[in-house]
Amino acid sequence: MSTAKAERLLIADDDADLVEAYVLFFEASGYIVQTAVDGAGALAAYYAWHPAVVILDIQMPRVDGHAVAKEIRRMGFTPRPFLLAVTALSAAAEKAESFKAGFDHHFVKPARLPVILAAIASRPII
Repeated sequence: MSTAKAERLLIADDDADLVEAYVLFFEASGYIVQTAVDGAGALAAYYAWHPAVVILDIQMPRVDGHAVAKEIRRMGFTPRPFLLAVTALSAAAEKAESFKAGFDHHFVKPARLPVILAAIASRPII
């Protein structure tokens, strides 16, 4: 992806090693990446930066990923950001809660980054 077309991607997870791996992968795939270590930081970064794609862990300190997704959806910014949950939560009820919160996808850790990238690449651009 060229820099002229590079999209902004926000990643929020309290696992620093995982975030580092995500950053390396997505920057190599042409994305401009910002990170946050908790939900409050993710909301602050979203307000300031308005990324096209947001990857959120669900179980984060201060504000969980579901609350972050709900708040992003409540804001109603256009274009509508693409929200992906990447979490250890794997039960059907937890996946349903992610979709109810406004996520477009729910991936269970350890999620394969090429699969996440493919989901992002195949999203409808509105």
